[in-house]
Amino acid sequence: QVQLVESGGGLVQAGGSLRLSCVASERIFRLRTMGWYRQAPGKQRELVATHTTGLSTYYDDSVKGRFTISRDRDQHTVYLQMNSLKPEDTAGYYCNTNPHVDCWGQGTQVTVSS
Repeated sequence: QVQLVESGGGLVQAGGSLRLSCVASERIFRLRTMGWYRQAPGKQRELVATHTTGLSTYYDDSVKGRFTISRDRDQHTVYLQMNSLKPEDTAGYYCNTNPHVDCWGQGTQVTVSS
């Protein structure tokens, strides 16, 4: 069974930083590329960043240079370090595999004030 538990969101001023964490089921974490997604009100969920089981990463252009994705194999946890946050980063953030499975965690809300 897939389990995804996100945490670390909050309210921050523009220019601030947050670090999101996602604890995943060990089995899928070890076998799959993991990704962070976000969904703003009234918008579709979008892929923000991915990290393969190796060292390869991908970032959407909107976060490139500001966000960093990493993963801890021992803790089967994937992180998203978010720096220089902008109001347009405000969204619910979710982790999942990439491609994603049809099972989502509760997400963690990030709100960036201007």
